[in-house]
Amino acid sequence: MVKKTLVLGASLNPDRYSNMAVKRLLLNNINVKAIGSKTGTIEKAIIEKDFISFNNIHTVTLYLNSVKQRDYYNYIISLDPKRVIFNPGTENEEFYLLLKNESIDYIEACTLVLLSTNQY
Repeated sequence: MVKKTLVLGASLNPDRYSNMAVKRLLLNNINVKAIGSKTGTIEKAIIEKDFISFNNIHTVTLYLNSVKQRDYYNYIISLDPKRVIFNPGTENEEFYLLLKNESIDYIEACTLVLLSTNQY
C-alpha cells in the first residue's frame, strides 16, 4: 500500500531530522510531499511554502512545535489524512482532540524509527 506522506516542517538542512525523514521515505519508495519555511528540493521531493491542496495524503508527519502547528490545524484536517505522526518535540494535546473529533488517527512516534523497524 502506498502511504503518500506530507512532511510538514521540512528543512533543506541535511542535519535536520525532517530532511533525513524525507530522504528515508523516498528510499522506501513512498511518495513524499513537503512543506517548509523555504522552498527547494531534497533529492526529488519539492519543498513548498504554501498550503497546497494535495490529494490522497495518507500520513502527515510533523516537524513543527505545538505553537507553530496552530496555523496548520485546519489545513491538515482538510487533507483528511489517515494518520498524523507527532515526532519527538511536536506533541500537542490540543491538536489530538481536534484530530480525534475528525476521526483522524494520530500517534506519537519517530518517523525515522518507524521506517527503520518496518512499522511505517
